[in-house]
Amino acid sequence: MDVILLCVRWYVAYSLSLRNLEEMMAERGIEVDHSSVHRWVVKLVPLFEKAFRRVKHPVGRSLRMDETYIKVKGQWKYLYRAVDKEGNTVDFLLRAHRDKPAARRYFEKAIAQNGEPEIVTVDKSGANLAALEALNAGRPTPVKIRQNKYLNNVIEQDHRAIKRIIRPMMGFKNFRSARIILSGIEIMHMIRKGQMRGDGGTKTAADQFYSLVM
Repeated sequence: MDVILLCVRWYVAYSLSLRNLEEMMAERGIEVDHSSVHRWVVKLVPLFEKAFRRVKHPVGRSLRMDETYIKVKGQWKYLYRAVDKEGNTVDFLLRAHRDKPAARRYFEKAIAQNGEPEIVTVDKSGANLAALEALNAGRPTPVKIRQNKYLNNVIEQDHRAIKRIIRPMMGFKNFRSARIILSGIEIMHMIRKGQMRGDGGTKTAADQFYSLVM
């Protein structure tokens, strides 16, 4: 089990391909097939995510939201993400399309998991604005919407940490595995940013990750 957990953590924490991990394990005298690592990641990451959401620190109520491109089976898909003004990750959601329904589904998930924001900053995307306006139409207290490309630099910078990890993966083979692997990468990224409760400031990021399922 220790080898399985190590491979899963390394895959979502560092810029490594599955074959990189196969070679690294072989150097340690451990025979691991790259396809096995992929199966372990797809099976275990949903458990890590479920556990992490129970111990995630609350986020601020001023959000910066944006989406970034992710290649799945040779086609571009869209990872919707937001951070608060301190740079803490609010939530994430992979969608097949970049449009109003996709943006609205993201906001619905983020609000359900993290509570209602007071203000959301988006870029000049009409789809994101339309999604927020549609949500506001049914709310007694509307969320304030701010469109400002430059204020969203913090989320654009945060995208880079995710994209850096997935670069060696050379694109995902299917949507389901992409969604699961990206959630593992996001969890590790949030742990590194100190978004997990109960660490006491003494546990390493690796120990915090393992503690989610041990």
